[in-house]
Amino acid sequence: MANKINILVTGVGGPTPRSFVRSVIDSGNNDYNFIGVDANPLAIGLYDNASYSKTYLVPRANDDHYWAEISKIIDHHHIEFAVVLPEVEVIAWAKRKEQEGLPCKAFISSMRPTEALVDKKQLHHLLRNKHYIPNYCTFKNGEGSNNFPLDYPFWVRGTVGSSGLGSLKINSEKELEEWMRINPLIEEFIASEFLPGRNLACKVLYMDGEILRSACAERVTYIMSKVAPSGITGNTAFGRMINDKGLVRTADEAIRSVFSQYQCKPNGIFTVDFKENADGQPIITEINVRFVAFISSLAQAGANLPLDYLDANLKSKSFSFAYQHYEFAQGTIFLRDVDERPIVMNEKDLLSMRP
Repeated sequence: MANKINILVTGVGGPTPRSFVRSVIDSGNNDYNFIGVDANPLAIGLYDNASYSKTYLVPRANDDHYWAEISKIIDHHHIEFAVVLPEVEVIAWAKRKEQEGLPCKAFISSMRPTEALVDKKQLHHLLRNKHYIPNYCTFKNGEGSNNFPLDYPFWVRGTVGSSGLGSLKINSEKELEEWMRINPLIEEFIASEFLPGRNLACKVLYMDGEILRSACAERVTYIMSKVAPSGITGNTAFGRMINDKGLVRTADEAIRSVFSQYQCKPNGIFTVDFKENADGQPIITEINVRFVAFISSLAQAGANLPLDYLDANLKSKSFSFAYQHYEFAQGTIFLRDVDERPIVMNEKDLLSMRP
């Protein structure tokens, strides 16, 4: 492995980091060697010897010893680049970048806009006058909906967090009261107009404010959806690849609007989530400052954004910095499940009952 570039990957117990590494390995690219870390000793990625040449249990990002341990690993393995994917660590690395500098290179945006994007309340506030932001309000756990500027039904979820945390379609005051009662750890909720249409995602890769790559998909169903009252777990089971440059334009406008308010430029990968309203208009529900779990499905369909992510930073002489929007054959879908590699196929080839 002497000629390989050593890459640190954080949060390897989660599906997104594992999907990232799988995308690069399955591409046949042999230029990168992965070192994995996680704060949970039960994280499955820590024991994935096929993907990582070495793994380490580390303190959580808010622990006083986190940076000392991370720096030791970086120095020992001569790490050239860090792939930071859990949002709590993205924020920690963004803060470290501005305050003390990073122990190795990482594709991280400035701290303040990163924090604003992770907080759905701040995001909606910064973009509140845009046509692609839903009617919304925020409220503390325990407050009633008597003064809400929203009609039933509306959608509610936690202001911070992923995987559909605290999400539910609310049809009455009683439902809201019960939902708050069974989610005592969620301090603040955001309620927004109910959007009945398709659930769409647009991934956009930036470097120093310039778009390098983009790709879009539709989330249709979710893994283990029956365990979530909303049916949304944040981990897509069945999705469609879509070719929609309009989503990219809206995503780009929203991201630039946020960053311009902090007088800085976006860097790295962003996943902009949309839900269509009753008129089919895509409305932004959140902007993730990271990849999401079905990236290996996109890679298998020809949009290998993780490989682009690494090559743009580490192979600038051979990487094409010309913007590319990935497009897919009509009808391309993906299927995912726990402990299985994704399957990419055409929707017309799904099995059906025949007489």
